[in-house]
Amino acid sequence: MILPTPEDLKKMRLELSLTQHDLATRAGVSQPLIARIESGDVDPRLSTLRKIFNAFDAARKERVNVRNIMHSPVIHTSSDSSIEDAARIMEEHGFSQMPVIDKGVPVGSISTDQIVHSMTDQDIKKVSHLLVRNIMGESFPTVSPTSDANTVSRILEQHPAVLVLETGKVLGVMTRHDIMKMLRG
Repeated sequence: MILPTPEDLKKMRLELSLTQHDLATRAGVSQPLIARIESGDVDPRLSTLRKIFNAFDAARKERVNVRNIMHSPVIHTSSDSSIEDAARIMEEHGFSQMPVIDKGVPVGSISTDQIVHSMTDQDIKKVSHLLVRNIMGESFPTVSPTSDANTVSRILEQHPAVLVLETGKVLGVMTRHDIMKMLRG
């Protein structure tokens, strides 16, 4: 068995976004001991290494991967669709907003608020025939499928949805509702 170097331990800690204090608390050791281990000043006991690795394992389990909780396939509309079609899709699925995707590329978003707002300015019949591109808003932010739920939660504080992209292709979508469902386990 190959034991990790001090650099390996520090790299693992940083990959899990743990501070030395966080790791020390989880492992039941002191923060100065973690600092001394990472700097190579002290060789830890096997029992201390076991505590550190158990803390790493627990931290990994806490990180929920976006790929496991996203919705796929992504229900969307295109910028060439009519407002009437977009509204029908949102109504059928109970959505208040959805992405606008052209040829696999996110180009914007549309919401019930935008549709209702456009209706106050124009005749309803004219609005239903307008194209989505005429009233759509900016595209939802994107993350990779390996992002953790904490990262997505922070983004969702400012945006109604997050698209999950891999190699430029939309794989899924996450909303505040998805994050809330995580509370139920």
